Amino acid sequence: MSQVNTLIKYDKPKIGLYSTGLNAYWEQFPGLKKRLMGYGKFLEANMSEWGEIYNFGLVDSADKGREAGNYFNTNNVNIIFVHAATYATSSMILPIHQRSNAKVIILSLQPTDQLNYKETNTEEWLANCGACPVTEFANAFNRSGIEYKVVSGLLGLDKSSDISVANEVTKSHPQAIRAWKEIKDWIQAAYVKCVLNNAKFGFLGNTYNGMLDLYSDFTMIQAQTGIQVDVLEMCDLNEIMQKVTDAEIRQKEKQVKDMFLISEDSPSEKLAKKPTKEALNWSYRVAAAQEKLVNERKLDGLTYYYHGAPANAYEKLQSGFIVGNSLLTARNVPAAGEGDLKTNIAMKMCDILGVGGSFCEVVTTDYVHETILLGHDGPFHLDISNGKPVLRGMGLYHGKQGSGVSVEAKVKSGPITTLGLTQTWDGKLKMIISEGEATNDEVMKIGNTQTHVKFNNDPDTYFERWFEEAPTHHCAMSVGKNASLFKKVGDLMKIKTVVI
Repeated sequence: MSQVNTLIKYDKPKIGLYSTGLNAYWEQFPGLKKRLMGYGKFLEANMSEWGEIYNFGLVDSADKGREAGNYFNTNNVNIIFVHAATYATSSMILPIHQRSNAKVIILSLQPTDQLNYKETNTEEWLANCGACPVTEFANAFNRSGIEYKVVSGLLGLDKSSDISVANEVTKSHPQAIRAWKEIKDWIQAAYVKCVLNNAKFGFLGNTYNGMLDLYSDFTMIQAQTGIQVDVLEMCDLNEIMQKVTDAEIRQKEKQVKDMFLISEDSPSEKLAKKPTKEALNWSYRVAAAQEKLVNERKLDGLTYYYHGAPANAYEKLQSGFIVGNSLLTARNVPAAGEGDLKTNIAMKMCDILGVGGSFCEVVTTDYVHETILLGHDGPFHLDISNGKPVLRGMGLYHGKQGSGVSVEAKVKSGPITTLGLTQTWDGKLKMIISEGEATNDEVMKIGNTQTHVKFNNDPDTYFERWFEEAPTHHCAMSVGKNASLFKKVGDLMKIKTVVI
C-alpha cells in the first residue's frame, strides 16, 4: 500500500477485531478460552502488516458486546472483522454493530483441515466449529439492516496450539491462502476509503468544453467520496512559478533525465519532433511549480485543463503540464487532464493500492491482434511503464490549442485492470471494472501513451457491453488482476460496481 518516491504519507487504516465465544464454556472446558484468544492474537499479528489493529478480544456476553461497540466507536475504526472462533449467540454481537457503522466482515476460519476423529472431545470440536454460529449472525444482521460479508476458509496457522489433537499447520493450504488474500483485500479497500475521506484534490482551470460525460458537481463528489475539492486558478500556479529557483529547475531536469528517454523526430507524425531545449527547460520550470503548488495546497490529486485565448501567457503555462503531471502521478499525486475529476479519483484509488493508475481513453482497435489500444496524450504513471517512457515534442496537441512536450509510453505487459468512474442519471457514482492482458505490440509514434489490451471478449463484444454501462470516456489503467479488490472498494464506499 506504499510506494517509493512518495510525496504523501498516509496513516494505516484502523481495523477492529474481536472473537466470539460463549461464557458458559469457560468453566466447562478450561483450556478453550486461552486457545481461542491465541487464535485472535494470531489474526492480530498477521493483520497488523496492513493496518492498525484494535483487538477487543473475546466477546462472550451481551454486556461485552455493548462494551466492544463503544470501544470500536471510540477508536473510530474503518472496518470490523468478526472472528467466529466458536459458538456464540447473536444477541452478544448485534449490540456491537448497532453502535458502530463500520463495515462488517465475518471470518469463518477453521484451525484444522480435518478433525482427529478418534481423539477429538467436545472441547476440541468447539475450537473448530466457527462456522456454526455464522448463520445465526448473518440472520441477525440481515433482519437488523446491517450489511456484512463473509470470508470462509482455514486460519493458516504455522504451528499447532499446545492442546490440539489435530494438525493445525495450514499456512500453505489453498483455503488459507485464499482467505488471507480476501482479508488483505478488505483491509486495503478500507485503506482506500480512509484516504479518500481525508483527501483534497485540486481542480485547476476548467473541464474541456462540451465533454458532457466529465461534468460533475463538487458537492456530489464530496458527499459520495469524502474528497474535498480545492478550486484553483491558473494565476495561483503562475504566481508560484515566478518563485521557482534555478536549483529547483535543475532538480526537475535530473528527475526527467533519470525517468525518460528524449526522442528524435517521429518517423510518421510531422507534429511530433525531438523536444527543443527551450520546450524541455520550460517543462522543468513548470514541473517545479506544479510540485510546489501541490505541497503548498497539500493536494492528494490534481485535475486540470485550461483553454484560453490563443498565445496568452496561461496557455503557454499549460503547455508544460504533461511532464510535471506525469512526475506527480508517479509520486502518489495522480493528475488527470481535460478536467476529468471522476477519472482522477479512479487513478487515486489505483495509486493508493500500489497498482498504478494511468489516464486512458480508447485510441483505436486492432482487429488482427483482437486488442483495443488504450492511452492518452498524458499524464502517465511511470511506475507501471514498459521500459523508460519517451518525451516527444508536440507542435500541436491534438484537439487542443498549444504545443509542448508529451509522453509516449506503454504499460508493462501482463495482467491489467481498468477502472472507470462514471455518474448515473440519478447523480450516483458508478465504478466500471475490466480485467485484461496488456501485450507488447507495435504502437504509433505520435507522442501519446498507448497500450494494446486483450480483454476476455473480442473487441466488439467488449465495446458493446462497456458502452451499455454509460462510461465516462476516460478510465484508469492498473497492473494486475484487481477486479475483486476494486469491487471491495466500491462495496465499502457504497458505490455501485459493474465488472465487464
